Amino acid sequence: MLAVHALGLTINMTKGKPMGEIVVDIHLENSGDRDHFKRGYGEESDIRCATVRAVADTGANMLALPRDVVDRLGLETVQTVTVTYANGQREDMQVAGPLTIRIGDRWMPSNCIVIPTSCDALVGQIVLEGLDLVADCRNRTLAPRPESPDRPLMRL
Repeated sequence: MLAVHALGLTINMTKGKPMGEIVVDIHLENSGDRDHFKRGYGEESDIRCATVRAVADTGANMLALPRDVVDRLGLETVQTVTVTYANGQREDMQVAGPLTIRIGDRWMPSNCIVIPTSCDALVGQIVLEGLDLVADCRNRTLAPRPESPDRPLMRL
């Protein structure tokens, strides 16, 4: 396991499937492409998108996507952050976006930390809270909160 700390965010990058791990299909879309299409340019089929398997990581804060997925979506770097690995080593890491993430019938805009191609995509707390999903590690599922089964319930 490789832990990355960025701006106070912890991301566990793993390969394999430890006990209790929740793996979910996520649909990703380039938000700029969607906006371009909405303004009447191009075809809807021109919107770059991908569906990937991701680990719902309740210990991570951000969405983290492998470099090959970021490249396939055509996302641009929006900033660079310094990350610290579990062994204390520091390295600059890119944040890319904008994109839209959809899990089931819930979606939200997001950026992502760009991780190496060899790592699993991770869905962190910002996405889970934004979509109002609860992780059930015992049953290895993500589900809407019982009080908001039809759409996310936001707290102010």
